[in-house]
Amino acid sequence: MVRFNNTMIDRNQLEYALSHLFKGKAFIIYGPRQAGKTTFSEQLLATVGKKTLRLNGDDADIRELFAKPNTAFLERLIGENEIVFIDEAQRIPEIGLVIKIIVDQFKKVQVIATGSSSFELAGNINEPLTGRRYEMQLLPLSYNELLKHSDFLNEQRLLEQRMIYGCYPEIIVDPNNAEKHLKLIANSYLYKDLLTLEQIKKPVLLEKIVKAIALQVGSEVNITEIGRLVQADNKTVEKYINLLEKAFVLFSVPAFSGNLRNEIRKGRKLYFYDNGIINAVTNNFNPLQNRNDVGALWENHIISERVKLLNEIGTDAKIYFWRTTQQQEVDYIEQIGTNLRAFEFKWNPNATQRFPSTFLTAYPKATTDVVTPKNRDEFLRK
Repeated sequence: MVRFNNTMIDRNQLEYALSHLFKGKAFIIYGPRQAGKTTFSEQLLATVGKKTLRLNGDDADIRELFAKPNTAFLERLIGENEIVFIDEAQRIPEIGLVIKIIVDQFKKVQVIATGSSSFELAGNINEPLTGRRYEMQLLPLSYNELLKHSDFLNEQRLLEQRMIYGCYPEIIVDPNNAEKHLKLIANSYLYKDLLTLEQIKKPVLLEKIVKAIALQVGSEVNITEIGRLVQADNKTVEKYINLLEKAFVLFSVPAFSGNLRNEIRKGRKLYFYDNGIINAVTNNFNPLQNRNDVGALWENHIISERVKLLNEIGTDAKIYFWRTTQQQEVDYIEQIGTNLRAFEFKWNPNATQRFPSTFLTAYPKATTDVVTPKNRDEFLRK
């Protein structure tokens, strides 16, 4: 829930979360820092209305309390509470064991935990929580969430602002200070989880890699080129990119290959979950009319919004781009079962686009469409 124009924006996943509580499993809410996980959790807890123990993994004394968790200690700690809410749970090294004990030994107690990075960053907990958790990803505000409390015309008018400043809740609430808020997010919060890890020995290098990726959005990732730009070896660049994905800064879109020998099979593109971060790390908040990267910004915006939509409605779609060794390309492909949908993204609403005949011949059952600002609404509400 976010206050916007004196109204409260309910997040679209509230009903999903409510339907997964008290089912004998922990409920984990992942997502970028500053995306609204704590606010969402508080709304969720208020809706449930049960006695709750609140803990914060950012507090050193809480981390110390859980250094050696056991059933007797947790029984005293939980007391008569029916919910244990652990905010920023990834900061607790033994969080997997803590949640496992509660789920296994306290059947009537619901664990709700938030993580601004995959818990794998804090330790190997996949095995302890196997079969013991439901997960939900909470991203910056989506087009559909904003549309519920605004209107179609207003969101069309604000498209340029969304492409430059993004949709973090703080940006939506206080657009007059958007640049200041974004710089704070990028400089103080974006890498917070990563910089606590021993693997990140060079924070300056991490920032250089993020900037290099931001300047290449929409292009196939070339690890060697990024390594040359930031003066790091390929293995280090790959490791840092992997960590950035686990911290919900970036997501990857792999290459699609099926029938053709000349299809690129191992390529990938990287996108940011929010356009505002691209512009913050490159320090470029110029109007679109004064920029030469509008196409890349549009592509990142529309794909990240589509990812939010798929996430909200729970559609199990696989996403790809397509390219051949002859540089024929399709921007975006969704695969659900055997069904393929192919899309091209054009900032110019009057642009004409012909899909490569090679693709159409190889995948004759695929549907095709061109998405521009004029039909963005249709693409983001399917």
